[in-house]
Amino acid sequence: MEFTFNAFYTLIAAVIVLLLGRFLVNNIEFLKKYNIPEPVAGGLVAAVISLLVHNLWGYSITTSSELQTSFMLIFFASIGLSANFAKLREGGIGLVIFLVCVASFIVVQNFVGMSLATLLGIDPLIGLIAGSITLTGGHGTAGAWGEILEVEHGIQGALALGMASATFGLIIGGLIGGPLARLLIKKYALATARADLQDKDHNQHTAEQEGQEFVPFEYPHQVRLITADNAITTLGMFAACLAFAEFMTGFSKGTWFELPTFVWTLGGGVILRNVLEGVFKVSIFDRAIDVFGNASLSLYLAMALLSLKLWQLADLAGPLVVILGAQTITMALYAAFVTFRVMGKNYDAAVLSAGHCGFGMGATPTAVANMQAITNMYGPSHKAFLIVPLCGAFFVDLINATVIQMILKFVA
Repeated sequence: MEFTFNAFYTLIAAVIVLLLGRFLVNNIEFLKKYNIPEPVAGGLVAAVISLLVHNLWGYSITTSSELQTSFMLIFFASIGLSANFAKLREGGIGLVIFLVCVASFIVVQNFVGMSLATLLGIDPLIGLIAGSITLTGGHGTAGAWGEILEVEHGIQGALALGMASATFGLIIGGLIGGPLARLLIKKYALATARADLQDKDHNQHTAEQEGQEFVPFEYPHQVRLITADNAITTLGMFAACLAFAEFMTGFSKGTWFELPTFVWTLGGGVILRNVLEGVFKVSIFDRAIDVFGNASLSLYLAMALLSLKLWQLADLAGPLVVILGAQTITMALYAAFVTFRVMGKNYDAAVLSAGHCGFGMGATPTAVANMQAITNMYGPSHKAFLIVPLCGAFFVDLINATVIQMILKFVA
């Protein structure tokens, strides 16, 4: 028997999941150490409970898809609204080169996933899910594409597969980045470990300040002071982004430039932000965007995980482990032999390689954490803390969406 939660019950359940996740992350060192998001921690527990209830008594629940989709779109709008072209230009040629590395790896990541899926006798699109959709894209992108693959391409359990793969990537991205960078630094004698604890504390503070400046999503728990006026103005911008996305989704349907709604939402945010700032000289209040964006992502993930049907994944567990293991090896080799060398084969390049492992397998906060682990030990890397957050928080989503869309046009 299946129960359907309306919008109110869905929101209540999502908040309960978030509170559970917060309790787990605050009290389990493993979850805290590897930056597992609270909605993922609580949501996976809820999904396991749902599995037990289904297997024992045959009950399952479905959450409000309309409310869930709305929160997802608000999150992607917040990414777009955070993209300030004036800051993006500061990245210079290094940012462009790094973007080429990232774009190339997205293609490699999907090739590995889809090739292995074909060899293992499962749908190649499952390999795409265990590729850049979830590993480079993270939980937010996994949820967005999971819904599309389930509805439009008939991949049962795509959302559950996506969340499982994204969680795996988040953990692995935090595990391999630091050790890889330390290995490169020692092998090529790029820097000496700093023994002065005061210097290490100072470097950590500097890194956090730089990361915070360019990545508003890096510190979701930091206090943000906003007013009612700021909140109302920001909500109006979100509404404009969603309205633009709805119009463009319908307008582009069946054309060569057809894109998923969440990509149009992100693009709408980029356009709106930079037109308001560059043309009309309007001051954008980033703290309000940050608050609404993080809250929307947390609620969306909680709702998505609440409705996971893990029993649909039993037959895919083995192949998924094989694909994700291969993706881990591919990421480490690419960062060591491509990213590191292309970015200059120096200390900054080693730190950038750690960052690439972080968001290539997990998320931007994981990338920043990887880099801080290195800079705390060996000293600051201003170049890395400028490039990685800019790329990981904004450009990578646009590049990833474009690559995935092209693949789906040829494969699906």
